[in-house]
Amino acid sequence: MFPFMFLSHFGVPLMVVAIVGIVFWFKSRERELQFHQDMRVREMEHQRKMKELDLELEKEKNRKTAYKTA
Repeated sequence: MFPFMFLSHFGVPLMVVAIVGIVFWFKSRERELQFHQDMRVREMEHQRKMKELDLELEKEKNRKTAYKTA
């Protein structure tokens, strides 16, 4: 009789707390994964822009060199 009373009085609220905790953990994990994916996309865009700027800088250097020699 005592174990049944213990489970009925404390088990149900503990199960509810456990379920809420698991759901919260899954949602926060999903947000974390989404954040990492967004950061990776931003990093790729930044790298692409940096390459474009490096190309423009190189072109400008070549133009100045060609103008000086001409």
